[in-house]
Amino acid sequence: MKNIKHTLVSSLFLMGAAASGSVQAADWTGYTYSAVSTTAAVKGMERITDRVEAETDNLTITLHLGKTLQIASSDITQAVGDGFIDFAADLFFSGNVPIARILNLPLLIQNDEQWDKAYAAMTPYLEEGFAEQGVTFLGAYRYPQQVIFTSFEMDSLDDLENHKIRVTSPEQGAFVEAFGGSPITLSGSEVPTALERGVIDGVLTASAGGAKNWHEFLDYNYRLPVNYAYSAVIANTDAYESLNEADRETLATIVNEETSKITEAFLVDEQAQKESQADAGMTIIEPKPEDLAKAQEALASFWQEWAREAGPEHEQALQDVLKALGK
Repeated sequence: MKNIKHTLVSSLFLMGAAASGSVQAADWTGYTYSAVSTTAAVKGMERITDRVEAETDNLTITLHLGKTLQIASSDITQAVGDGFIDFAADLFFSGNVPIARILNLPLLIQNDEQWDKAYAAMTPYLEEGFAEQGVTFLGAYRYPQQVIFTSFEMDSLDDLENHKIRVTSPEQGAFVEAFGGSPITLSGSEVPTALERGVIDGVLTASAGGAKNWHEFLDYNYRLPVNYAYSAVIANTDAYESLNEADRETLATIVNEETSKITEAFLVDEQAQKESQADAGMTIIEPKPEDLAKAQEALASFWQEWAREAGPEHEQALQDVLKALGK
């Protein structure tokens, strides 16, 4: 009789909780592509998880660094959509959300102000693209501009001709080819040996990115803003929608604030690393205005061709971005 009474009380409690709309505590699994805990990106993700625990009613996130779970970098968005993980930062999402690559197109975006305008125009497309994967797009942070570092003397675009440049995307490859160079794809771990042996003559990266580790092999930095890389911060849609409204709003606010701080931290580090590399003997060359104009003119047809091949939605998104940029 005692057990029956206890069961009845428990059932009535659960029914009352459901009727009042209360939500059970959620313990999410979080993941980031980066395996280095000292980067601005990981520190920012850690701040997000700390703030979520302190500021939400029913949510905690346990963050795992890159390579600590059996998830390939290119599969993070899919893992979130499948519910294997609930929350992530994904730098390699373009295979799952191809329309997002518009923001990576070479010479389309040339400064921070232009980035903000282009990103605002692309946000609805990003939200829709991730939603198709069962994923909620919460925000993004970006890395500094990808610029040109070389072992050979370079002070104009014409100097790229007949040189082999390591790239990290087809879009960067299109830029190198437009000026007579040969794009080479290598993993980051292969770059130092490739530079030392002359397999490649330069790289596209940031001062606060690959140049941090490879600067001893790179004598020149031509700071033409080729393109940007950015990371999406995402959540499994079912998990996100199961949160109460207050926690959803709090999570969105936290992500918005902390992704802005991550971007700013990268920009601060970019300036510090550029100065440090110059002090160590690297020659830093700012691009001539005519080179910027020449590069944009050369790549404009590539933007249109890329979007046309990708389909009507991509063409419309590109036009929205170009309109936002006044181009």
